[in-house]
Amino acid sequence: MKLIEYPDRELLFLSLANDIAAQLADAVRQHGRASFSVPGGTTPGPVFDTLSGTELPWDQIAVFLNDERWVSEDSPRSNTRLLRERLLRGPAHRAHLVPLYAPAEAPEEMLEALSDGIRPHLPISVLLLGMGADMHTASLFPGADRLAQALAPDAPVLMALRAEAAGEPRITLTARVLCDAMNIHILITGAEKRAALERARHLSAEQAPIRAVLDNATVHWAE
Repeated sequence: MKLIEYPDRELLFLSLANDIAAQLADAVRQHGRASFSVPGGTTPGPVFDTLSGTELPWDQIAVFLNDERWVSEDSPRSNTRLLRERLLRGPAHRAHLVPLYAPAEAPEEMLEALSDGIRPHLPISVLLLGMGADMHTASLFPGADRLAQALAPDAPVLMALRAEAAGEPRITLTARVLCDAMNIHILITGAEKRAALERARHLSAEQAPIRAVLDNATVHWAE
């Protein structure tokens, strides 16, 4: 794990956005295309704001979420909605959004179809993850109903998980897909999450799911 500490959040967000843009551009130069997997929530919003105005070959970049709540896009809890509002605008509106939600009662009904959409864009060129104070990442929550399977080396691309802390049912990329990413960034802010990160380093992935991706990740932190 590589840890970068920034003097303030503004510098963190700008520096991280620049790193991601450079890695996406490099992937397109090398392979003719790139994929960018991103978290939901409000923390990465300033990174998305910067990236949305950055001139990149966005028409050759596929964007998809790490995970999604099983709610329609008109819900205020939709990560897809947030992604459209903060990242997929300006020059970045040309990016190809790969969905992680489709209309159905339960995520299990759409797992195979959504997985088929993700597979052509693997391995992920640039992966940006967040982490909760409970040490979850994506929708890999401690205590989730099928966490052990989602952490397994032979896990499928996507899984539906349910956890008390998650609220709605979730669909998530599994640890295998996250770990295979070419560039892994973890964005955290505040003393509570920094302390949680330090705890995670000494726990198992079932206790602290972020542990599954830490070894090859760059963690970006500011108070």
